[in-house]
Amino acid sequence: MKKLLSLAILLSLGMSYTVPVFASGKTVLSAGAEQNIDKKKKKKEEKIKPAKNKYDYINLAWWAQFNDEYLNDYIIKAVENNKDLKMATLTIDEYYQNVTMQRAGELPQLQAGFMPGYGGMMDHEAGSFLLPIIASYELDLFGKNHNKTTAIRKLYESSILDEQAAYISIASSVGSVYINIVKLDAMIDLQEDIVKLRKEIFEIMSISNAEGIVSTSDLVKANQSYISGVTDLTDLKKERTKLLHQLAVLTGDSPNNIEEYKRIDYSELAFSGKIPEFVSSDVIMKRPDYIKAEKMLEKAGIDVRVARKEMLPSLNLGGLLLFNSTNLGSLFTTSNMLWGFGGGIIQPLFMGGKLRANLKAKKLAYEKSLKNYEKTNLTSMQEVNDSLVSVNMDKEKLAKQKKIQELEQQDFELSKCKYAEGTIAKLDLNQMEENLLSVNKMVYASEFDCMIDYISFYKAIAAQNI
Repeated sequence: MKKLLSLAILLSLGMSYTVPVFASGKTVLSAGAEQNIDKKKKKKEEKIKPAKNKYDYINLAWWAQFNDEYLNDYIIKAVENNKDLKMATLTIDEYYQNVTMQRAGELPQLQAGFMPGYGGMMDHEAGSFLLPIIASYELDLFGKNHNKTTAIRKLYESSILDEQAAYISIASSVGSVYINIVKLDAMIDLQEDIVKLRKEIFEIMSISNAEGIVSTSDLVKANQSYISGVTDLTDLKKERTKLLHQLAVLTGDSPNNIEEYKRIDYSELAFSGKIPEFVSSDVIMKRPDYIKAEKMLEKAGIDVRVARKEMLPSLNLGGLLLFNSTNLGSLFTTSNMLWGFGGGIIQPLFMGGKLRANLKAKKLAYEKSLKNYEKTNLTSMQEVNDSLVSVNMDKEKLAKQKKIQELEQQDFELSKCKYAEGTIAKLDLNQMEENLLSVNKMVYASEFDCMIDYISFYKAIAAQNI
């Protein structure tokens, strides 16, 4: 009985099929795609590892150029507590375990078991103890299993690049939200002054209307202007509260704590850095989304090679060490031991077109990855160029608005002199002051828009020092 069992195991280990695969038809990549695969083969492998210090992703020195300790604190708080960043880091760990699992497929496998039982033949019955130890190994002659591990590693490296992009994106969001909050602080203060003036204008016109100097129609318009100013003030406060809630979530805090959020006085916020007029193409090539697209293109090329190798035969080795005894005490004796060793070449015969379809699908996936790589290249250039255009245009716009502000300030100073001399009424002076406040709002808005442009540029160049 033991001999029959051993023979069956050896036959199963040595079983082979040698009929060719039915995979007719030919699907080829474009010349450019084939050339890219060859380049990836020749290119020295550059492995990407997670940053030990996550602050390296966001370049804190760049944010220091705003000279705002509160902004730096919010950036640091987001790096430490943001939930999206925590998930991005966990995703890296998940993909690393996938690499470890796939790498295990390149190694020999060893299994052992213990199977007590009871049985018999004819008039003989007895209990038995069975202890099998099974070893198996697929010789990776064509590198198929190693290619699969490499492909999974590309996904792992891509997850690292996703983490880097997430840190840059969160830092940019925190900076943009914070600056918009400070901007709304300025808008609210100026709007409160405008509301006070409009209220005073309405009160003066009410008195003048009672004396028959101002028409009722003008009084109604003044009242409408006052109410409109109050409504605008409410909207500004509502928007600021919503942004404070958003800042709380970005920094991993509860929105109930927004009353404790400090920020710099809007008149003191300034950016001391310099934005270049031109950017080297090397900056684009170091963006995490660009490198990720390159990694996914490499993975797609590897998947094509794996699909081809799936059509080749596989060589498997196996061994068995079996202890079988009716007495547990004598289980490990040589008289109760069986062993066997064998191998086999397994060649698929007919898979219903599965292998051919798989190869074609992988080639199509490679073509898609190639197009995505090209698209990412173009999109990266667009984002950098757009940010530079916004910086330059908004700075030019701000310069012109400041000239208007200077002229409006001069006009208001002149009106103050006229009022002191008694040549114009208080109502006229208030209207001139309201015009100045409106221009000041416009200038402040443009100044903060420029700062948002700087952050957009920071994000477009992936927080690099240039």
